[in-house]
Amino acid sequence: MSQEIVELSEDVSQSSFYSAHMAPTNRSERNWGVKDFAVFWVSLAACIPTYMLASSMIQHGMDWKQAMLTILLGNVIVLLPILLNAHAGTKYGITFPVYCRSAFGILGANVPAMLRALVACGWFGIQTWIGAEALYILLGVAIPTLKQSPPLDYVGINAGQLGCFLVFWIINVVVVMRGIDTIRWLLNIKAPLMVLLGIALLVWAWFEAKGFGPMLAKPSDFVEGGPQAGMFWSVFFPHLTATVGFWATLSLNIPDFSRYAKSQSSQLLGQALGLPASMVFFSFIGIAVTSATVVFMRHVEWNPIVVLGKFENPIVLIVATIAICLATLATNIAANVVGPANDFVHLAPKILSFRMAALASCILGVLIQPWYLVRDPSGYIFHWLIAYSAILGAVGGVLIADYYILRRTKIVLADLYRREGQYWYLGGFNVCAMIALAVGIAPTLPGLISDLNPGIVVDQFWTNLYQYAWFVSFAIAMVTYLVAMLVSGTHRTKT
Repeated sequence: MSQEIVELSEDVSQSSFYSAHMAPTNRSERNWGVKDFAVFWVSLAACIPTYMLASSMIQHGMDWKQAMLTILLGNVIVLLPILLNAHAGTKYGITFPVYCRSAFGILGANVPAMLRALVACGWFGIQTWIGAEALYILLGVAIPTLKQSPPLDYVGINAGQLGCFLVFWIINVVVVMRGIDTIRWLLNIKAPLMVLLGIALLVWAWFEAKGFGPMLAKPSDFVEGGPQAGMFWSVFFPHLTATVGFWATLSLNIPDFSRYAKSQSSQLLGQALGLPASMVFFSFIGIAVTSATVVFMRHVEWNPIVVLGKFENPIVLIVATIAICLATLATNIAANVVGPANDFVHLAPKILSFRMAALASCILGVLIQPWYLVRDPSGYIFHWLIAYSAILGAVGGVLIADYYILRRTKIVLADLYRREGQYWYLGGFNVCAMIALAVGIAPTLPGLISDLNPGIVVDQFWTNLYQYAWFVSFAIAMVTYLVAMLVSGTHRTKT
């Protein structure tokens, strides 16, 4: 264990870039084992966005086998950067923004940290909206006239929906204020509960569709004579990119959690066991139930909250709503509050506390108005998952190139906290990393702009390139960073 973990041996507490929350974890705080990391991923995967990611593939024409293959492949791919970035958190006990300092500079680290934080705030809003939708459906059973209310000006949702959103938002904030131990406890409760609920939903769909045969009988739209004959690859690659992008946030800020690992083997084995298996399992539920909606709803319904509204038994509705809210709450806080809170604290470590930063993250999640991001599967995949994957892919390319290829996992821990250290670069910024970040993102912008505004026509090359956004930005940023650092001669870690 002594070779796996490096502890801070110098006193840098007087530095303006140090705070108790930004400090490396000590051995007594490292209590996450294999089971904790496996449960962590089961709990994160067991959420409505996982269901919606899988169901959107059915909505866009895939059959269940094609959708399952896409989900499995995407999660195996994204597992690699997750494990690679987790190594630094476990070895040095550092948060994600502190990890960014070695590549981007002590001040420059705020750039990738804020990019990642804003994406997480968007996810926080989406998850909060999903929990609110479940509450709204339950409330609509008791007050049927509620759904007849017109949308509010400038908001796009009615008063009942807004009220449910704010109630669920407050619940999230209360749990966040209780700290990391409460979050871990919530995840441990949620994991087995969601496995049971998932199986129950699958059994219900089986009965409604009268067997797995009808449930999974929906044919691929890409077969000869189908509505999208011969177009499989043009649908497959955007969805593969979206699947990778689904965990692109956690693939960067996984050090925020791996810093609590007992050892490298704990986080490696726990995450390798937890992520792909849980995503495949819960995605299959989404795929099977969505396929079943063709049988008993006579159309493909990708939103499980709408499916929930088909239940008429009030007891079933109440239990299902509580389960969905609990699932959403646990995933939301662990995946979308801890990370951005650390990122915001990094802006002013001596001034901002974790709770202040977490509250700021929650407020931004409201201002984003997340109900617009998940109105339809196309917006969810193309406007949200693929769009932000271009940004985060470039960040990941720089970090992995710096930590593994240039530094061979060797970082001078104390220098991450002091102005006179080797990670200060030029005024606190590593220009090479900033250039690589911009160059990595740039090729995806024409496709993104055209997707957001169809009236702007760009060459087909750029729209095709956009479908591979995460892969393109990751590779280009990595190569650009390595070349720039080698040419500048600032790539060696001084021990």
